Amino acid sequence: MAVLVTRPAPDNQATADALRARGLEPMLAPMLTFQPLPFRSDNDERYSGVILTSANVIRAIVAHPLLQHLQTLPAFAVGARTAQAARDAGFRKVRSAEGDAAALRELIVAHGLPRKRAALLYLAAADVSRDLVSELGLRGVEVASIPVYRMAELDEFAEPVRTAFAHDAIEAVLHYSRRSATAFVKAVRRGGLEVSALALPQLCLSAQIADVLRDAGAHRLIVARAPNEADLLAALEEVLRPRQ
Repeated sequence: MAVLVTRPAPDNQATADALRARGLEPMLAPMLTFQPLPFRSDNDERYSGVILTSANVIRAIVAHPLLQHLQTLPAFAVGARTAQAARDAGFRKVRSAEGDAAALRELIVAHGLPRKRAALLYLAAADVSRDLVSELGLRGVEVASIPVYRMAELDEFAEPVRTAFAHDAIEAVLHYSRRSATAFVKAVRRGGLEVSALALPQLCLSAQIADVLRDAGAHRLIVARAPNEADLLAALEEVLRPRQ
């Protein structure tokens, strides 16, 4: 029996390793794929810090001339993994939130820079689940946003995944974002797999992700205690324990 991992590559490989370390069999079914976007930014533009909501931002800018300019600025990362990716890319002053956008917003408000200084630069995805720029603006923090990557939906399962669902060879599904959960639901419907797929335990990084699956008809919804993978996998082990 396998645990389906909907997380995009390359991060899904780390999840697969973590599952194997727990004696579980991973099956990778990424529902989103990373695509860097071309962007322009004047190196002479003055910013007072950088907002990082995903390690994908680092992948998108790692070869861009702007990176060297930004490395010296304070960086506000959504969580530990993004913070570490920033440090690995040469950022020297990194603060980490607790793993979601609300915690990041409060971190910026609490530890941000004086209001009359230059704007913070938000290196964003093309599709975002919440308007962090407006939320910070209401709190008196000026933010300039530049889309640097997009996550394209993959709304159809590969044949091995469809076969695994058909043979009841999957025992749980891991979900990491609202958009990937939405793509998962589309793939389930495209493959005519609603009964077998949505009846399984759906392990979600947040309540907002669980809402997407609940609206699609899933009932066995489990939300991680905190929005990080360690708590998600702890919840998975708890769900599967009676079966082992």
